[in-house]
Amino acid sequence: MSPYCVSRYQTVRRPTHEVMVGTVGVGGANPVRIQSMTTSDTQDIAATVKQSIALAEVGCEIVRITAPNVTAAQCLRPIREQFTAAGFGHIPLVADIHFLPSAAMEAVEHVEKIRVNPGNYADKKKFAVRDYTDADYDRELTRLHETFSPLVLRAKTLGRCLRIGTNHGSLSDRIMNRYGDTPLGMVESALEFLRIAESHGFKQMILSMKASNPKVMIQAYRLLVSRMTGENMHYPLHLGVTEAGDGEDGRIKSAIGIGTLLHDGLGDTIRVSLTEDSVYEIPVARAIADKTMSLWSSAPVAPATDSLDPYHYTRRATTTLRLAPKIIVGPEHHPTVITRVELADFTSQKSRIENPKSKDTPHEGLLVAITSVADLAALRTASTPAASFLALDLAPALTIEELTPFVYQSPPLMLLRPFAGDDSAVLAAFATLARRHGHTLAIATTATDLATLAPTLTALGDSSLVFTLSSQLSALNSSPARHPLGRYRALAESVRAAGSRAPLWIRNTSATTVHANNTFLSRLLDAAFLTGGLLCDGLGDLVSIETESDPVRATTLAYNILQGAGARSSKTEFVACPSCGRTLFDLQTTTQRIRAQTGHLKGVKLAIMGCIVNGPGEMADADFGYVGGAPGKINLYVGKTCVQYNLPQAEADARLIALIKEHGKWVEPALPA
Repeated sequence: MSPYCVSRYQTVRRPTHEVMVGTVGVGGANPVRIQSMTTSDTQDIAATVKQSIALAEVGCEIVRITAPNVTAAQCLRPIREQFTAAGFGHIPLVADIHFLPSAAMEAVEHVEKIRVNPGNYADKKKFAVRDYTDADYDRELTRLHETFSPLVLRAKTLGRCLRIGTNHGSLSDRIMNRYGDTPLGMVESALEFLRIAESHGFKQMILSMKASNPKVMIQAYRLLVSRMTGENMHYPLHLGVTEAGDGEDGRIKSAIGIGTLLHDGLGDTIRVSLTEDSVYEIPVARAIADKTMSLWSSAPVAPATDSLDPYHYTRRATTTLRLAPKIIVGPEHHPTVITRVELADFTSQKSRIENPKSKDTPHEGLLVAITSVADLAALRTASTPAASFLALDLAPALTIEELTPFVYQSPPLMLLRPFAGDDSAVLAAFATLARRHGHTLAIATTATDLATLAPTLTALGDSSLVFTLSSQLSALNSSPARHPLGRYRALAESVRAAGSRAPLWIRNTSATTVHANNTFLSRLLDAAFLTGGLLCDGLGDLVSIETESDPVRATTLAYNILQGAGARSSKTEFVACPSCGRTLFDLQTTTQRIRAQTGHLKGVKLAIMGCIVNGPGEMADADFGYVGGAPGKINLYVGKTCVQYNLPQAEADARLIALIKEHGKWVEPALPA
C-alpha cells in the first residue's frame, strides 16, 4: 500500500489540488476551513437564514443545510438569496443529500456544494444479507453510474463542487455484504462514486469518512488516502467524528479523531459535530485547526522507520506489571490512571486528593515531585490517601545513596527519573535499586537517548520497567520539529528497536502542549490529541493529565479521554448525533434527559439518533438505540433490531429503561453521599 502521510512524527501537510466551494478555496495552499450545519427545518426559510447568519458571525466558513426532499431543496434558492442580501454572499452553502437524487438535482441549481452520502444515494440500507456475484456487483455499479452521472454533469456545468460523504453508519447492503462493516467498506463506497465522477472529467470533489468511533474514522481516512495516492488522486478531505455527543465527551471524541489526522498532515476542512447549538461547534473547531496548523512543516526530518500498522488497530504487546494488588499493567488490562499531586496536599489539603466520589474513576496512582532528601522525609511522615500506588517524580540531583533508605522501608513504588543517552551506568544502578526492593522504574527519556541506552536496556531486560517521554523539551534538541504525538510515536519505535516490551506511560505535561493558550478547552484538546491519538494507535498503558491543578478534574479528564478513545469504560457511552433539519425531536434536551437517568450504567452504550439516516448503522455496536421514527414518535432498538415502533415520546424514556432492565443491563444509581 502507498503510505498515507509523509511523516507520523511531524506534521507535513498532504498535498491536494484546490477545490473551490463558491469563492472559498479548500485544500491546496488554503488554511483548514471550518464548517457547521443549521438545525432548523429547511422549509422554515427565515429560521434557516437566521441560523446561517449566526454561524457566519462566529466564524463558520462553510454552512451546510439539509435538503431531505425536493420541496426543501427548492427552499435553498430564497435561503441563498436572503443570506447574500444580509451580507454573506461570500459564505458558501452546502446542500446535505441522502436518499433522493431528485433533491440533489434541484439543490445543485441553488447552492455552491452538494454533499451526497454514497450509502444512501441511489442505494439501499435494509441490513439484507445476500451474496453478490461479480456480475451482480457490476450491474449495481452500472446502475449507480446512471443515477449519479446527471448530478456530476450538472455540477460540472454550473461550476459547483461535490462532497462524497461516507458514513460508517449508512453503508449500503451491497458494500456491507462484500466488505463488511469496515473502514475498507467505507473507502470502497466512496471510491465507486469518485470513479464515476472522474469518468466525466470532474475533479471538484472533497471526500469524508465519518464514524462515531474515532478508531474507525482514523483508519478509514488513512486507508482512503493510501488508496487515492496509489491511483494518483489528490482530493481534499473533510474531517469529522459524527455522532460525537455533547459537552466534554463530544469535544474529546472530535479532538481525538480530527486532531490525530491533522497531526498526520491530513485534512483540509473540518466540522466538530456536537449535540448542542451549532454555534458552539465553531470555537472548538477553530481551536483544533489553529493548534494543528501551527505545526505545519514544509520538509520532514523524522526517521523513515515506523513499524506500527496504521490501518488496523492492534494494541502494543507488553510485559505485565503488578503495581499494586489490584492494579495490573499489560495488554490484557485497561490503561491505568495516575494523578499528579503536590507534596503539601498530603498534609494540608488532603481533601483535594481523596478519591473521586465515583468508584469507577479512582486515583489509581498518585505522582508527587521529590526534589530533595527533605521531601523524602516529609513524605515518610505524611498520611497518604488510599491510592493504589505512589509514584515519585525524582529530581536528577537525588543520588542512589540518598534514595536507598526511603525505598528500603516503603511499600511498592514507581520511581520516575529522566535518563539521557550518557546515563547508562546511572540507569543500571537505579534499575538494580528498584528491583532489589520490589519497585518499578519509569524511565523518562527520548527516542534518540533511548537508542544510545539500548545496550544497557538489553542487559537489564523488561522486568519492572516502564518508559515515558522526558518532560523537558530541551532534551529533545535532536528532533525540534516533532509534535508531542510524534515524539511518543518515535519513543515507542525506539523501544521496539531496543527489543523491549516494557509498558508505555503517556504523560500530558506542559511539554506536550501545542501552544501556550492556557484555557481548559486548550488543555483538553492537547490531552485528547496526545493520549487519544496514541491509544487509537494501540500505544499506552498508563495515562496522566498533569496540566490540571485540580487532581479530581485531572483524573476525570483522563477517564473521559480513555472512554472517548474506546480504551476504558467508566460510565455510559452515548452516541448522539448533532442537531440538523432532519431531526424529529429536540436532541439536546432529550440527550440531557436520558443521560440524567442512565449515565451511571458503566459499560452500556446508548445511541440517541434524531432520524433514520444514519441511526441503525451508526448505532450497530450500541446496546440500545433511541431513534426518531416520525414527528413525536420514537423507535427503540436493541443493537440493529427495532423492537418497538412509533412510541409516543412521552412514553419512550420509561420504555427505554424497561428495555435495559429486560436485558439485564440495569443497575440502580448510587444514593447521594
